[in-house]
Amino acid sequence: MHSLITEGDAMTASAASGMSSLAWLLIALPLLGAATLLLGGRRTDRVGPGLATGLSWASFAVGFVILLQLLGLAAEERAQHLALWSWVPAGSFDLDIGLLVDPLSVSFVLLITFVGSLIHVYSLGYMEHDPDKRRFFAYLNLFVAAMLLLVLADSYLLLFVGWEGVGLASYLLIGFWNWNPAYATAANKAFFVNRVGDLGLALGIMTMFVTFGGVDYETVNEGVANANQSTLTAIGLLLLVGAAGKSAQFPLQSWLGDAMAGPTPVSALIHAATMVTAGVYLIVRSHVVYDAAPDAALAVALVGAITLIFGAIVGCAKDDIKKALAASTMSQIGYMMLAAGLGPVGYAFAIFHLLTHGFFKAGMFLGAGSVMHGMNDQVNMRRFGGLSGFMKVTWATFALGWLAILGVPPFSGFWSKDKVIEAAFVGEGWQPWVLGGAALVGAGITAFYMSRLFFMTFHGEKRWTDDVHPHESPKVMTIPMIVLAGGSAFLGLALGPTGAITSWLEPVVGEHGEEHPVLAVPVILTLTLLVVALGLFLAWRMYWRDDVPEVAPRGSVLTRAARVDLYQDAVNEGLFMRPGVHATRSLVFADAKGVDGAAGGLAALVGGLSSRLRHLQTGYARSYALTMLTGVVAILGVLWVIQ
Repeated sequence: MHSLITEGDAMTASAASGMSSLAWLLIALPLLGAATLLLGGRRTDRVGPGLATGLSWASFAVGFVILLQLLGLAAEERAQHLALWSWVPAGSFDLDIGLLVDPLSVSFVLLITFVGSLIHVYSLGYMEHDPDKRRFFAYLNLFVAAMLLLVLADSYLLLFVGWEGVGLASYLLIGFWNWNPAYATAANKAFFVNRVGDLGLALGIMTMFVTFGGVDYETVNEGVANANQSTLTAIGLLLLVGAAGKSAQFPLQSWLGDAMAGPTPVSALIHAATMVTAGVYLIVRSHVVYDAAPDAALAVALVGAITLIFGAIVGCAKDDIKKALAASTMSQIGYMMLAAGLGPVGYAFAIFHLLTHGFFKAGMFLGAGSVMHGMNDQVNMRRFGGLSGFMKVTWATFALGWLAILGVPPFSGFWSKDKVIEAAFVGEGWQPWVLGGAALVGAGITAFYMSRLFFMTFHGEKRWTDDVHPHESPKVMTIPMIVLAGGSAFLGLALGPTGAITSWLEPVVGEHGEEHPVLAVPVILTLTLLVVALGLFLAWRMYWRDDVPEVAPRGSVLTRAARVDLYQDAVNEGLFMRPGVHATRSLVFADAKGVDGAAGGLAALVGGLSSRLRHLQTGYARSYALTMLTGVVAILGVLWVIQ
């Protein structure tokens, strides 16, 4: 492994050394918390949640110090490598466990640790009365540590370790209340669907090793120039399979809605700042491969476009507040994947929208948890309404997230999502019209279903059941929501108009591509605001001005399909599960009747023949004499015939 530190610059090397000496703490601190709480057992029940929260904040502090050190370096010197120890020494192949600290990984580090730490604080209130909260906080720390390993790894193989760690931690968190069979089933579903994506990533890494002779980022990036384009396309498509599984993109998105079975802080952690963003990170980190394989990049953009529409349609029909937000996450990650597939013109905007989304979506998930806290854990929005006067902080913070995701200026989504829409209109031929059109339509549908969610929950007539008494959540829950609402309002303004996000990521993803949309930018902006206004108006008329039925009407064919996630489970069952069951049964039958039957038949033949030959061993001399006489006569007869 070659260090990325410039050897001739002593001051740079000194700064890199100081930063490198801290980087391993980012992962070690939350991992220490997870180990302490899991191995310490019930003895850590009292101090465990606070310890886990403190260690998560400590990791953020380390990340912030590293950010400051990076900002003090020249742009070309902001990629620093730390080799920890030799991992796979195998002849000429040698792979270290190493960390890569650069603007891309640090962006994720700060998002994961800051939003993740706020979710830890929120969980102190949300899980206060859960008897197993110590184990819950251990899983939260484990999740954060695995995600940090994923984004800091300097090789695809080490990334894969973090990738699988995130999968394990998500399984434990989604199924945390596994005494409920439905929750256990949801955890299993998320785990197994992700294994399909993980297989694609594993095959992609294997193909890299065969093609480039290594799997660290430096070796792969240097080898791309001399690789066959068909091979690069295959690698890009395999990485896309992995990204689609982890980021719940078409056609591996079926697990995301069911993942709402976990406690609400889990939903905020998985669906906002961590797990579902891993696929976007993988694509952007592999930008050198996709720049050289335009067909694979186009596949990424198309998957994103399909998913953003798919998730938006599903979100329009969900009455469960958390599942509606889950569909929204699927759609917004689709925007990020679309941007990542656009090449240099979209890489920075994919990460920009990822960062802003981490704030406003985490804030809305925590807001949903606050609503559930005040509504006796109910999730059916048709039994909400009129909560704005009873949960003012929750309403205000949720409103900022709602305005941000709609893309209303000057909130964060306006600066990030609208940039993705503009970038989608860049290109030649049919691509800008299809991709840009999908992004534009998705913005209108987003405005409708998110306004539907907001109005059904906080406005209109009260539709509560008799057993609920709405009230505001405690400060330990509302303060994280207020902080996230601040990010929803101002983060985009800080990073977008200033051009800070593109210049910050330029050392990693290259110079930002020139933007020449097929439509003028003012036209795209006007169309976007018009479709957003239309979606908001329709939602206001249907779910605030008019009465909302407490029982969902039958609806149109599309509405009924959206309620069951556009039949994605039925399709998966028909195409994969049922044929898999039949194939398994056929193999079992072939094994039982073929392999086992052949072995059993041979054994029976030998046994039967042996039992019959056994009768020849009588122990009587006269029988043996008769046998000998018969043999002699037979031999003489043969000789006589021959002569």
